[in-house]
Amino acid sequence: MTLSDSFESALRAISANKLRSALTMLGVVIGVGSVIAMIGIGEGTKQKSLAELEITGANRISVMPNRGRARDVGSASTLRTEDVTRLQKSVPLIKYITGVVSSRFSGQTVVKFGSSNARTSVTGAEPQIRFIENANKMHSGQWYDEMDEAMANRKAVLGYTVYDNLFAGDNAIGATIKVNNQNFEVVGVVDYKGGSGWNNPDDQVYIPLHTAQTRLLDSKDRVNYITMQISRSDLLPLAQGQVEDTLYATRRSATGEELFRVFNQAEALQTIETQSTLLSLLLAGIASVSLLVGGIGIMNIMLVSVTERTKEIGLRKAIGAQKNTILTQFLLESVVMCVLGGTIGIILGAVAVQFVAKALQVPQVINLTAVGMAFAFSSIVGVFFGLYPAIRASNLQPIEALRHE
Repeated sequence: MTLSDSFESALRAISANKLRSALTMLGVVIGVGSVIAMIGIGEGTKQKSLAELEITGANRISVMPNRGRARDVGSASTLRTEDVTRLQKSVPLIKYITGVVSSRFSGQTVVKFGSSNARTSVTGAEPQIRFIENANKMHSGQWYDEMDEAMANRKAVLGYTVYDNLFAGDNAIGATIKVNNQNFEVVGVVDYKGGSGWNNPDDQVYIPLHTAQTRLLDSKDRVNYITMQISRSDLLPLAQGQVEDTLYATRRSATGEELFRVFNQAEALQTIETQSTLLSLLLAGIASVSLLVGGIGIMNIMLVSVTERTKEIGLRKAIGAQKNTILTQFLLESVVMCVLGGTIGIILGAVAVQFVAKALQVPQVINLTAVGMAFAFSSIVGVFFGLYPAIRASNLQPIEALRHE
């Protein structure tokens, strides 16, 4: 019997018990499908996180007060406006820098226009924030300028979500909105960026830093955090070291407590990639258990099949079938079931990725490496768990097999 004959025989044996074969393959189908879906969703989530990090600005370093003191900007924040000035003078790698005062740390603010209102965050920052946060592309109007900053003018630039909620597509430039019952003139609307979550760049109102400190948020000379853009991404670690040296040269607590946390975007990127990889490996490991269970099920059914076909095996051996021929026939039968199950699992996994990604609003990613590995693993499962029943069938003695009842 040739290899193609053994393959045809395996297909006939599988098709002769369609329901039993389908149930046997179910574990492999679920296992392979789960691996494809888990890794695909994990990769899509990672891509979404990286994209959101990218739209908030590149080459960024941020300085935050330690132990969440940013929440107490009016009383206990360890960062002041003078720290911004000192960093600007001492760290030549800084391209743009600003201190930021945000109502986000104390809760959302109600912004009104006519009968429309929106709960959003108010961000007080110098005009450079538009370069640091990649918010320089305007839907309409322009940003407030240095004169507005120096004079603490009541000028406002709206994120696209706030603009849409208040003006519903109408012209907003020159309109007067109320922020905490104070009038602000809208001078610009930032184009849609597509952010989401707690730090959504589309869902905030920008006003001059000096205005926020003196007229709105009463933070005096303190800021929630300092953010800056470095000229090149490869200089981020060097610039971060210079920022830390500059701050700690004059600002240390009496107990040695770290007053600030300095972190750069490269660290955030690395953290996201590391967490995503670990999560994908964990999910793939859990899904692989289904493959293992499926393989055990296939071995069980193959042992039953050997028992049921003992007389057939004895007859074939009596008329000259070789030991290797019997072994190959049963091994192929096991492998074919795993390969068929793996193929169906890949299709179902790809469909699951599309549905789940759409529900979670993350990119649809079919990881070809995961597809190849899942398919190869299912084939290995077929060989591993089919080997023992095949060996048992090939070792049967013809006379004893023909006497089997």
